[in-house]
Amino acid sequence: MVLIQAMKIKIKRLKEQAILPFYEHLYDSGLDLISIEEVEILPDDSYLVPTGIAIELPPGTEAQIRPRSGLALKHQITVLNTPGTIDEGYRGEIGVILINHGKQTFKVTKGMKIAQMVIAPVIRVEIEEVDQLSDSSRGSGGFGSTGMLLQE
Repeated sequence: MVLIQAMKIKIKRLKEQAILPFYEHLYDSGLDLISIEEVEILPDDSYLVPTGIAIELPPGTEAQIRPRSGLALKHQITVLNTPGTIDEGYRGEIGVILINHGKQTFKVTKGMKIAQMVIAPVIRVEIEEVDQLSDSSRGSGGFGSTGMLLQE
C-alpha cells in the first residue's frame, strides 16, 4: 500500500449551504468544488459560480482550479481561465469562472460539482537578465514548429 503524504489546508465556510471540497476517490489529485448557486449559462457565455468557501493555503503552495472532464465532454463546459490560480495570500471566496462552449443553455444546480482544485507547490525564481540564451535542440521554433507525428 502506498502512503499518501497529506498537508493541512484551512477552509472557512462563508455561506451555510457551502459544501467543503473533497476527494471523491482515495488517489484523486483534485478536490471537487461545489456550486452554492443555481444559474443558467447561455451558449458562448460565462459566469462566476460561487462556492461559499475561502481557504488558507500552506506556505509555498497555490491552488489550481481545473475543469471537470465530464462537464467538458458531455456539455462543453469548462473553466474559462484554466487553470485558475489561487495564490497563497488570497482569503476571499473561491469562485469558478465557467464558460459554455456548447450550443445549449447549461444549468448549474446547487450542490453540483463544477471544478477541481489541485494544491501544488510553488517555485519562486530570481530574474537574471542576460544578453544570450543557451542553445537547445528546439531553438526558437514556436507554435506547430515540431510538425505532426501521425499522417493520414
